Amino acid sequence: MVAAWLRWTGRVDSVWLVPAFDHAFAKKSAPFAVRMRACQAMARLVDAHVSPIESTLPTPSYTWNTLNELRARHPEHTFRLVVGADTLNDTHAWHRWDDIVAEFKPIVVGRGGYPPVEGAPTFPTVSSSAIRQLIADGKPVDHLVPAAVLEEWPS
Repeated sequence: MVAAWLRWTGRVDSVWLVPAFDHAFAKKSAPFAVRMRACQAMARLVDAHVSPIESTLPTPSYTWNTLNELRARHPEHTFRLVVGADTLNDTHAWHRWDDIVAEFKPIVVGRGGYPPVEGAPTFPTVSSSAIRQLIADGKPVDHLVPAAVLEEWPS
């Protein structure tokens, strides 16, 4: 929904989906190859690009490093970071957050349960962790995840 909103409103010329290879906060994730396939399925729905760049960078994956490497490899693009309002409380723990703000001008979108973001809609409170838990519990997620993405997820 966020990727589509970014394109529909002209906030960006293109959307790049970049799954984390080794999350800096040690979040438990599905295998990278599965997340890449899911991102590729999503990209087909919203006309986005998918980059495996983090699999080629030192770990853990720091957003600062990823953005700089994307900029170096694709100087024809101007990259910005898109984050949900829920991440704003944690930016003190991000590697070089102030530099990210200065050089990559994050676009913040609203998220249910957090203060609204001026100029952005508030998107539903749907977290990847909650979706993974529902899947693990054998509960349906087809109301939360596009069918094309679910087809890429192991059952």
